[in-house]
Amino acid sequence: MPEHTRNTNDTYDHLISLLDSSSVDYRLIDHAPEGATEAVCALRGHPASEAAKCIVLRVKVDRRTTRHVLAVVPGDRRVDLDAVRALFAARYVGFSDAETAERLARAVPGTVLPFSFEPDLELVADPEVLAQPKLYFNAARLDRSLLISGADYERLAKPRIERIAASATE
Repeated sequence: MPEHTRNTNDTYDHLISLLDSSSVDYRLIDHAPEGATEAVCALRGHPASEAAKCIVLRVKVDRRTTRHVLAVVPGDRRVDLDAVRALFAARYVGFSDAETAERLARAVPGTVLPFSFEPDLELVADPEVLAQPKLYFNAARLDRSLLISGADYERLAKPRIERIAASATE
């Protein structure tokens, strides 16, 4: 089995174990393989505002210090890189390279969970994500999604809560 497939399966199993052991109400939704937010929202039948868009960022605090952040924003918004830079008093913030993002998120692009199971990946969620009564995201697989409440997500994931979302048109 390829390494990325094994990691994705492990991440999916870890997520389901966490949900089951926490007695959280959730629903699994099978659909055609899709990782793009707008397209997968159409397959699941909900507005993009109810989706968790998950982006791994590279944050250069100074010349020697690089951190990685998993930014979670509503699916109809984008990550405000300037807000993240200010949040970490960083010199630079940009998207992580695909290999690093996949290693830290333990999932392939398009399937990144709004949870961090890696100590070197700091989780930051916009408060609009937590306010969702219904929160949808791909469950570390392109062909399966998960529905959970924003409140249950906050309780389980324990993200740092900061305003990091901007309008998709800005």
